[in-house]
Amino acid sequence: MAEAVAELLERAARRDAALEELRALRVAVQAVPLPALRSRLGEHHLRALFGLLAVNDREQVSACVSILERLLQALDPLYVIQNLREELQKGLFHPDDSVKILTMSQVGRIVEDSAAVPKILHSPELLQQIINCIGGEKIAVAKEAIKSLSRLAQSQEGLEALFGSSLLGDLRRVMATSDIVRYRVYELIVEISSESAESLNYCASSGLIPELIGELTGEDVLVRATCIEMVTALAHSPQGRQYLAQQGVIDRISNIILGAQSDPFSSFYLPGFVKFFGNLAVVDSPQQICERYPVFMEKVFEMAESQDPTMIGVAVDTLGILGSNVEGKQVLQKTRSRFQNLLSKIGHQAKNAPTELRLRCLDAISSLLYLPPEQQTEDLLRMTESWFTSLSSQPLELFRSISTQPFPDLHCGALRVFTAIANQPWAQKLMLSSPGFVEYIVDRSVEPDKASKDAKYELVKALVNSKSIAEIFGNQYYLRLRAYLLEGPYYVKAASTTAVEGAE
Repeated sequence: MAEAVAELLERAARRDAALEELRALRVAVQAVPLPALRSRLGEHHLRALFGLLAVNDREQVSACVSILERLLQALDPLYVIQNLREELQKGLFHPDDSVKILTMSQVGRIVEDSAAVPKILHSPELLQQIINCIGGEKIAVAKEAIKSLSRLAQSQEGLEALFGSSLLGDLRRVMATSDIVRYRVYELIVEISSESAESLNYCASSGLIPELIGELTGEDVLVRATCIEMVTALAHSPQGRQYLAQQGVIDRISNIILGAQSDPFSSFYLPGFVKFFGNLAVVDSPQQICERYPVFMEKVFEMAESQDPTMIGVAVDTLGILGSNVEGKQVLQKTRSRFQNLLSKIGHQAKNAPTELRLRCLDAISSLLYLPPEQQTEDLLRMTESWFTSLSSQPLELFRSISTQPFPDLHCGALRVFTAIANQPWAQKLMLSSPGFVEYIVDRSVEPDKASKDAKYELVKALVNSKSIAEIFGNQYYLRLRAYLLEGPYYVKAASTTAVEGAE
């Protein structure tokens, strides 16, 4: 096969390879290991293949892109920038997006190689064209440009090149293209800021982060809704949270939520602002965030108690995020009967709401009820049991009825609720006392598709791995569950056949 690749490469280098031969080369290069490709590959082969991109034939371009993707993997990034700089440059101006993406993925490799980085930093026109690609019509091209520039900014030299030279002006020029492109640049800035405190300092000093925050707290409600997603992403890193706190941004977001009551357009941005605090509570401290910004919790409950399905969905998502760790669960428990009443409403929505909201309710319930084994104190187990019984007058039957419906998403969502409580002794006793429940768990015939089989397997695994299961379920059921686990999620029992004398 390596010999065939060498012969086909030579034909391509002479520019007399027909489309059929390019197709054959595309298949052949995938079959040959990279070291063997490297030993057969010459600079003239690559130049010729790049040259074959300069045609108005989509199939030929597609074949050459696939071949080059594979061949370039075999080469050291330093070699690529030293010998194919001009080809990369031309690739960024190519009318076909797949060629632009190929080129930028190579730039991404180059900037991750410490020996190759200085070479690309001395190619400002190459970097300038990548910045221009952020303004491209196709989102895939823009995403690849953002990825390449984000990788570039992971080195000190890259940061200085991007923010301490004319490239910053190029970024600003591209931002002015449209609102959509401006948000893409903000997305890049947030990605870079998330790398380190130093990266964030460069982004803040450039004025781009202050501009993002200015738009977030401005008067345009639609702009607010878009910007809050990026500010939420910024808050995922410790330096991002520290910056937002120091600049008073978190207080300003809290005040905007407070004033939303009198804003007829608040429904545009309120969901994003509430999600911001939900995410902040999880990565920081649920108790501290809820105590310092009581308006957040009040707004979540208010939204959950409303009649607006959009607001209910956001509130349910946020409660699921907040209650995903023990500290968050304890914060919710402190609200006493208000949260218990809310659980009853969530249980009702899980049964009766439109499908998308039902799924969100099931996911939130799973998150709220799950307790890792090492955190199963008597108090916390009592709490999750009381939450479960607050969901419905017969909660186990509620989720069992959902799990038997012919909708795979709902079926799996209900199984995830059972999996969340499967390692808690009170839930195991409840399952055992429910007629036919254990038989339902070990019955493989009720799982119609792969996702359902996987979800059921996770439930069985959670039960078998629990320390209390053998004692509560008894030996007979425990052994059946263990057998299910050992057989795997897709086991099919072989049908027995009986031979009949004289039968053909």
